[in-house]
Amino acid sequence: MPEKQNYYYKIYDDKEVLNYLRCSIPHDKVEELLNEYEKSHQKYFNSEFISFLQGKGYEAEIIKVSDISY
Repeated sequence: MPEKQNYYYKIYDDKEVLNYLRCSIPHDKVEELLNEYEKSHQKYFNSEFISFLQGKGYEAEIIKVSDISY
């Protein structure tokens, strides 16, 4: 069985909030799902888009990215 791959994306919403998205969806499929999401929404919020992806059965979550120095 092939190993599950995770993808990471930077996403901005209509509030100009930056979040990082971790999901199991390759870029071309995310673009397709985003187009579908935009057809039913007037404003775009990251948390709602994540819920939309999860409702479609995909693994997706907003992750926090922090700096580390050493």
